[in-house]
Amino acid sequence: MHHLPGGAFQMGSDNFYSEEAPVRRVQVDGFWIDEVPVTNRDFARFVAATGHVTLAEIAPDPKDYPGMDPSLALPGSLLFQRTRGPVDLADYGQWWQFSFGTDWRHPHGPDSSLDGLEDHPVVHVAFEDAEAYAKWAGKSLPTEAEWEYAARGGLDGADFSWGDELAPGGAMLANYWQGAFPFANTLDDGYERTSPVRTYSANGHGLFDMIGNVWEWTVDWFAQPRIERKAKGSCCVPANPRGGTKRESLDPANPDTPIPRKVLKGGSHLCAPNYCQRYRPAARHPQAVDSSTSHIGFRCIIRDKKDHRS
Repeated sequence: MHHLPGGAFQMGSDNFYSEEAPVRRVQVDGFWIDEVPVTNRDFARFVAATGHVTLAEIAPDPKDYPGMDPSLALPGSLLFQRTRGPVDLADYGQWWQFSFGTDWRHPHGPDSSLDGLEDHPVVHVAFEDAEAYAKWAGKSLPTEAEWEYAARGGLDGADFSWGDELAPGGAMLANYWQGAFPFANTLDDGYERTSPVRTYSANGHGLFDMIGNVWEWTVDWFAQPRIERKAKGSCCVPANPRGGTKRESLDPANPDTPIPRKVLKGGSHLCAPNYCQRYRPAARHPQAVDSSTSHIGFRCIIRDKKDHRS
């Protein structure tokens, strides 16, 4: 883990997506943060020690999902599959499929394994799985502000963790999609899916894979950012801001399935210049807590002082 002393920074962005705005100056207290996302090797130790069964390994209860065909209530997870050609980018069902038997041990489908992937980030973990690991490790999941502060690497206000240019001089500085998503990946970065941690250079805080590779869970409920009042006793900027409420996080497009959503940060290997340009510190995405996918992982922190943020 690396220690970050905390401080003030410009959170959010006005340059890309509306859910990232407005830019607001906030501060966070000091904390320790994992140098890399939790890997398959790490997660396997946790499972061996605790017997934890991930949500993707448990059959869903049709009662929780109105309209579900009971015959389809089988364990599994969402798996990305390339399309054969251009598709409507508004229809993510073109490239995501619910894959029965896919889970953290079988990340690329029910017949796949972790052979050769021990040092890749663990995927197919739902929020409760990430929280269980963090508790076992004596750590916590970060807030969105803590995560973004760490991802910026000291470059306050820059679009990316390394500056304002995505690929300076053509250099691949993170694992993201090159080419036309979701069918033509030129693999300039060398990877079709996840990559081993520490493949790319660390940011200014010595942290790897804060951008791309896998999205990472945070503890905050998703809501539109707001300018918060200054914390009592703070003369300058709000301290340790939090996200919205559990109720605010519900997806208005799915009123029949009121599953709350947490904030994901960092983008993944599926973010592309022509789709989801979220390989940036300010980027954020709402994810239902009961969902796991082939491009979501997490990392943990330890705060300098005890509080009630988690």
